[in-house]
Amino acid sequence: MPIFDYSFLNKILPKAKIKKSFRNAKQSYLNRVRLATSLFFFGMGFCFATWASRIPDIKSTLHLSEAALGTLLFALPFGQLIAMPFSGKVVAQYGSRNIAILGLFLYAICMILPGLATADWHLAIGLFLFGFFGNFCNIAVNTQGVYTQQLFTKPIMGSFHGSWSLAGFCGALLGLLMLAFKLSPLQHFVVAFTIVSLIIVFNYKYIIKSKSKQEEAKTKYSFFKNPDKTLLWLGVVCFCGMASEGIMFDWSGVYFKEIIKAPGALVVLGYTTFMITMASGRFFSDILVGKYGAKRVLMASGIVISFGFYMAVLLPFLIPCTIAFMLIGFGVSNVVPIIFNVAGNNEKVPTSIALTTVSSISFLGFLIGPPLIGYIAELTSLKYSFAIIGIFGLFISILVSKLSIFK
Repeated sequence: MPIFDYSFLNKILPKAKIKKSFRNAKQSYLNRVRLATSLFFFGMGFCFATWASRIPDIKSTLHLSEAALGTLLFALPFGQLIAMPFSGKVVAQYGSRNIAILGLFLYAICMILPGLATADWHLAIGLFLFGFFGNFCNIAVNTQGVYTQQLFTKPIMGSFHGSWSLAGFCGALLGLLMLAFKLSPLQHFVVAFTIVSLIIVFNYKYIIKSKSKQEEAKTKYSFFKNPDKTLLWLGVVCFCGMASEGIMFDWSGVYFKEIIKAPGALVVLGYTTFMITMASGRFFSDILVGKYGAKRVLMASGIVISFGFYMAVLLPFLIPCTIAFMLIGFGVSNVVPIIFNVAGNNEKVPTSIALTTVSSISFLGFLIGPPLIGYIAELTSLKYSFAIIGIFGLFISILVSKLSIFK
């Protein structure tokens, strides 16, 4: 039984604007549904990017050391991990529409909490709640993404995750603007909360009120009692992709500084180009999947990821390494959207629970990857650690080629 009872949402949340069958809906309305779903993805990414853009200021305000900040930052993924065992069931039982709307609103509210922190434990609690409700929001919004994809004949899942990545840029740009106006993190977070609230207000009517047949019949499904092996392997594939992505987030700047010896501001060149190709690659992902199929795109993506890592190791110079990081960004851009869409359409497991399973396994890769790089680098060197992580891309290609779910 879930910790919270969300049944009251059916009474207080307005009904979807269009009650007729989606099959009879006009294309213009379906496009509006797609836009609403994209904006919910954007809202999630915007919240996270807004918080991340003010970490240095909060660190200074609370007079935190690097070690203290690193410890406190674990509160966010800890909150996500605590929510994972039951978030899928909650979404399946009370509907992804309800949880997506409430979840994004609560996620935005919790974004404000770090700005209110005046002590270490305040920040820890705020980040824990930010991660906790972020997990519910993530599962519900991705479930909506799967449902919306089912309304279209062409692949569109990649564009949703592209919206999340695009929000990262917008969040960073807003952060620069807030710094230019010398606004405090709290003031910045309130502005961002207002923007996300407007996204919800103008788009909630177009969020799909629907349950898959699996959810209607198997709301009480328990993955732990009856695990689906296909989902486990999909999770492992996503684990390799997310580990590679997490490593680039945390270590690309360090690699350019210590290995490439990039001068001055060019230290951020690797990270910036990686983010650009990852974001743009997610919008191109739908085109590639529609033309070549999910299996070929994933196998090629794995090879591109590995090639990028090994190119960075073998050619540790500014231009070749920049190109290598761009390749890694393009490679990882396809993994999460494709895997989430495939997992969400699993015939044996409710969509939300399937996504929870895959995201739980893949999230471990996002957490474990960066520290693993540090440990390997400590024993050998940063170049060798990148070479070892490069194997993950090959794992993706091999596993995808063996899974029967990819035709």
